[in-house]
Amino acid sequence: MLGPSLEVLFCGINPGLMTEATGHHFARPGNRFWPALHLSGFTPRRFAPAEQHLLPSLGLGITNVVARPSAKASELTREELVEGGVRLTALLEEVRPKVLAVLGVSAFRTAFAVRKAQVGPQETEIAGTRVWLLPNPSGLNAHWTLAGIAEEMGRLRDSL
Repeated sequence: MLGPSLEVLFCGINPGLMTEATGHHFARPGNRFWPALHLSGFTPRRFAPAEQHLLPSLGLGITNVVARPSAKASELTREELVEGGVRLTALLEEVRPKVLAVLGVSAFRTAFAVRKAQVGPQETEIAGTRVWLLPNPSGLNAHWTLAGIAEEMGRLRDSL
């Protein structure tokens, strides 16, 4: 879901099985992306995954590092993540968003060989695009609460 004049391109790790089945990003009911997006102030209300088509009108887009769906991101190989980083760099060169917001620190570290990356703004740019790391909103990521994810998204929104 990419449109012109992207402020933020949100980038998941890879599609889950529910996303593959529905064609909608972050479609599993336990995923906290859509509630956090709203709580952070990016959307005027909580969107359902089937409303992802509304995001470009807000200057937002969604993609993934790796296109292959899986039940868990841990099923991806290092090679897939590195190849995904190359593909994502080419996409950034094409669409030129202001910020790439990667929802998954470990995937970013592997895809772009940045070992010590942490949640928040990154010193390094990719293809001239600012990078901000966000926690993975999957329900499997128990280290982060919905409030914590929304707070980090809000920090990103406030930086625009």
